[in-house]
Amino acid sequence: MAAVPPATARLVFSELAASDAGFIQALLNSPGFLQYIGDRGVRSSDDALRYMDAGPRASYAAHGYGLWKVALRASGQAVGISGLVRRDALPHADLGYAFLPEHTGQGLACEAGAAVLAHAFGSLGLDTVLAIVQPGNAGSIRVLEKLAFEATGPREFNGETLQVYAAHAPRWNRYASFRYR
Repeated sequence: MAAVPPATARLVFSELAASDAGFIQALLNSPGFLQYIGDRGVRSSDDALRYMDAGPRASYAAHGYGLWKVALRASGQAVGISGLVRRDALPHADLGYAFLPEHTGQGLACEAGAAVLAHAFGSLGLDTVLAIVQPGNAGSIRVLEKLAFEATGPREFNGETLQVYAAHAPRWNRYASFRYR
């Protein structure tokens, strides 16, 4: 079992479980996910279980981190995913996040991202975390900038040009002590 980031004022994190299949199916087929992240072919609960087993749950076992379910502290309602992804094409783990459409624009991605980065740079001892984003995804770029990520330049991924951002522990920790604590 991987350690999860600590809860925030509004959010709690947990590993994805079989009981989250319906939530994952809805999230991965939401318009924003399909437009900015891509179609993962998750059309049923069985597809969602396979996605979780091959992706987040395999990452927990291999790396001690992955994408975690993000739920509202007050109600326990799942609203999104946020966490760290380890890709062969990148030299460091990268921050990933996605939220259901009805839970965007509320600062939840920033709050979850700050908790994930604090966990990455603190508990996990990472020195750098990357993020990749489509150049046209203005909302996600704003989230990364609010989290003190800096653009490092474009990079080709599977025939698509994406912008790469980086956050480094010393700079982020100074920033976070002012902004997020």
